[in-house]
Amino acid sequence: MLVVGLTGNYGMGKSTVLPMFRKFGVITIDADKIVESLFEEKIVLGKIRGLLGDKVFDKNGSLNKKKIVELIFKNNALRHHLEDILHPLVFERVKDFLEKMNGKNKVAMIEVPLLYERGYEDRFNRTITVHTKEEIALNRLEKDGVNREEAILRLKAQLPIEEKIKRADYVIDNNGTTEETMEQVEIIYNKILKEAEDGDNQRPRGLKRELS
Repeated sequence: MLVVGLTGNYGMGKSTVLPMFRKFGVITIDADKIVESLFEEKIVLGKIRGLLGDKVFDKNGSLNKKKIVELIFKNNALRHHLEDILHPLVFERVKDFLEKMNGKNKVAMIEVPLLYERGYEDRFNRTITVHTKEEIALNRLEKDGVNREEAILRLKAQLPIEEKIKRADYVIDNNGTTEETMEQVEIIYNKILKEAEDGDNQRPRGLKRELS
């Protein structure tokens, strides 16, 4: 199985592109959705309380994600500590899921927002970066109800998209129409499927080694 990491910066279209690959039969995993499920686990909530305190919890004991965002995107150290709690658990869940698939599909794709920021590229056989102009991303996020200042804070916490484009094996320009993006997805899908069928997954990527 060829394991592909899909990334890009906030609001640039990762969540739009992932289901496009799914339509072609690619097994897809959204790391953010795994994080959402972790936020409901008592052990994880206890660790978050220990790191960030009671102020990020509502009176009913549930996590207040808005307060978390306000804290961590203004404090790099806190953000990194929170990532250190969550990310190993995310990759553990990814590994378990792929092992259960037992090679039933030739390609698996994981959407990972901080793939390059945290040095996770070596966990994948291939990487794809989705990009748009920052202003387009901000406008799209505003239409979805995301506060512009919050969006800018998140973008500043990520590597410049130009750097991610340089590092990626494949790049998807999401500045245009949905149809134009879909055309690029199809081209890349055909390429990575051929690589998977040819057994061209020998790049020393950590996640693949763990699964072999």
